Amino acid sequence: MRTQEFTIKDLESFSGIKAHTIRIWEQRYGLLNPERTDTNIRKYTDKDLKALLNIGLLNNLGYKISKIAQMSEIQILDVIRKQAENGQQNEQQLHLLKIAMLNYDEALFSSVLDPQISQLGLEQAYRQVVVPFLNHIGLLWQSDAICPAQEHFISALIRQKVLAHTETIGTLVEPKLARPVVLFLPELEIHELSLLVLHFIFKKKGYKSIFLGQSVPLEDLKQVMSRLGDVDFVSILTTSPSSVLLPDYLKKAARLVEETDSHFHLTGSNLKGLKSPNPISITFYSNLSDLESAF
Repeated sequence: MRTQEFTIKDLESFSGIKAHTIRIWEQRYGLLNPERTDTNIRKYTDKDLKALLNIGLLNNLGYKISKIAQMSEIQILDVIRKQAENGQQNEQQLHLLKIAMLNYDEALFSSVLDPQISQLGLEQAYRQVVVPFLNHIGLLWQSDAICPAQEHFISALIRQKVLAHTETIGTLVEPKLARPVVLFLPELEIHELSLLVLHFIFKKKGYKSIFLGQSVPLEDLKQVMSRLGDVDFVSILTTSPSSVLLPDYLKKAARLVEETDSHFHLTGSNLKGLKSPNPISITFYSNLSDLESAF
């Protein structure tokens, strides 16, 4: 089976441990034993990266490197599992989630996230645990330190968690008489996890929340209004439409709801630095919390 290969800079990006420290741990304690290219450049495998993440986590927990070097792989994993069960600080959670991603370990992922959801609630667990982790994944993605399968694996697990909790709300919350909230992402926009969490929040508040998902053409929203009447459209613009196409997109959105009382509520990094356009049918929000508070 083919394994991933990493440079020492990849290991530094993934683990937060400086390359200089990694070299010292190799030379002094033999913790890693990388192969070398013909030009004497270190070449690490995914097994090396997993080992380094485990070592870094134990070191953060107060174990001395000399002690870790004497531990077997089974002993190290046993400590990590117990740490996941007992709850951790944010940095340790991040390490555990990265280990779960590397190992495609759903059980470890759940052992970290489920207690946080029980303690904090889904929305706060998402903000405090998942969002920092996703931001870190984004940096690793940009540096090619992770493969697409690992990112898809984690995204699918998070999606499952959010949907499972959303499914339980229908029988718990008294519905509001307010008009429907329709959540969608623009065409070519596929990053839907934050929108799913908003869907959960709106349903929990008692709104009739309709989730259309990713890559929805503006023209399709006209059909939604023909069926439901006036609605509040909610969207997050992070990669699409681009800054070049955004002004035209906003004009089309405004025309779509003119002569109606429907309204667009928009947030996302693509809108950063922009003021809400003149049409009173579109409002920008600086972040998800501000948008949520408007309802």
